Amino acid sequence: MVADPRVPRVLEGGSGVRVLLLLHGLGATSDVWNGWRPVLARRWPGRWLAPDLPGHGGSPPLAAYSFDGLAAAVADIVPPGSPVVVLGHSLGGVVGLALAGRGSDVPVRAVVGLGIKVVWTDDELSRAQAVARRQPAWFATKAEAAARHLRVAGLDGLRAADDPAVAAGLVEQDGRWRLALDHGAFGVGAPDMAALVTRSRAPVTLARGEHDPMNTDAQLAELGTPVVTLPGLGHNAHVEDPELSASLLDPYL
Repeated sequence: MVADPRVPRVLEGGSGVRVLLLLHGLGATSDVWNGWRPVLARRWPGRWLAPDLPGHGGSPPLAAYSFDGLAAAVADIVPPGSPVVVLGHSLGGVVGLALAGRGSDVPVRAVVGLGIKVVWTDDELSRAQAVARRQPAWFATKAEAAARHLRVAGLDGLRAADDPAVAAGLVEQDGRWRLALDHGAFGVGAPDMAALVTRSRAPVTLARGEHDPMNTDAQLAELGTPVVTLPGLGHNAHVEDPELSASLLDPYL
């Protein structure tokens, strides 16, 4: 059977009414959560869903990217009426906040945002917009494309280029390879975190790895939410230590 290109790619497991929604960061795919499978099997009392966000991996792109647009796409995969806990990394955390502000169509009970960059400079935003306008680069070998995917996803040194999970971030055509990522996603801009936190109809926790260069404890605390710092970890804390990162879910078990 040929996959429908209009349908998001979703990894899933567990069973039950409660849903844990795991949302990856910019440039990554749902496969960053593969290391969580045994942890969730032991600890999460329900079903879990991990989609490729639009324009990533096996999910179709959006004509234009916004946090609300990404949240709307994610909302479509949640079973109607299922109580949802969202744990999102970086961009995925912002999408989780946008989802929690949508209203009653997705009953979000809690949002945990891990590693969200909350302060952006004009130069950083300008560079992101420049990346969004780039045409995709083609590579002669899968290994070269895999190395680029790992760098873009921030997973260099955390996953090997020949890791089976990396294949989800690549596309092959006529013997050449490119990233599956739609570069337009980099144009989503900076989130208005204060507004997103205020608009959320669910309690919000913000978390970070102790060595995450994308944010600080003080920046997160200014938003008035509980802040959890995971010792010894960096920006991709959920990949570095699934067991410790999954402890962020303990209040919702």
